[in-house]
Amino acid sequence: MWYYGKTVRYVSSYANSKSCHAIMNGIPGMTNWLNIAPTSTDGVTNVLSILTAALASGHAVNVEITSNAITGAYMS
Repeated sequence: MWYYGKTVRYVSSYANSKSCHAIMNGIPGMTNWLNIAPTSTDGVTNVLSILTAALASGHAVNVEITSNAITGAYMS
């Protein structure tokens, strides 16, 4: 499901390039760390880059969340 105009509270990543997480503001029932779905290394890196840029700039993002994992994002 897509959620629109949300802000990023925190992002994190680990030495394992497929282990990245974010906390998003304003998504009902999802106040904890959400895994960025590890479907591919490039995909995780791309989503993490968008979320990090949004956090740094204060811009809102649109995120797709499937099974409590972030599977897509684009900056508004």
